Amino acid sequence: SGCTGLTSITIPDSVTTIEPEAFSGCTGLTSITIPDSVTTIGDEAFSDCTGLTSINIPESVTTIGEGAFSGCTSLINVSLPDSITNIYGDAFTNCPNLKTITIPKNCEVEDDAFDEGINIIRR
Repeated sequence: SGCTGLTSITIPDSVTTIEPEAFSGCTGLTSITIPDSVTTIGDEAFSDCTGLTSINIPESVTTIGEGAFSGCTSLINVSLPDSITNIYGDAFTNCPNLKTITIPKNCEVEDDAFDEGINIIRR
């Protein structure tokens, strides 16, 4: 992919949707800043970003697409705001270091969004 050597990304604050596969396979990426203009994180937007350890999702995001963070093998911390209403399949699968995730109580989560054994806390 065209992002070899890219270590951090600040998405401009005019963006409302992070396109499907936008940063897929950006293995050097360790930091992403998502502005609070973003409402949708597209399918596989950050899949296989193996360098990513944490992600901060702003209060504006309502949808996390299919496979959005799948294969983010270094991901330890994810903070999901109350604004999230839908988490689609495989959103956080193959993330072996993600042990616990806290999700809003009214959020619809597809059955296979997370790896088995992850501790899901509904707040």
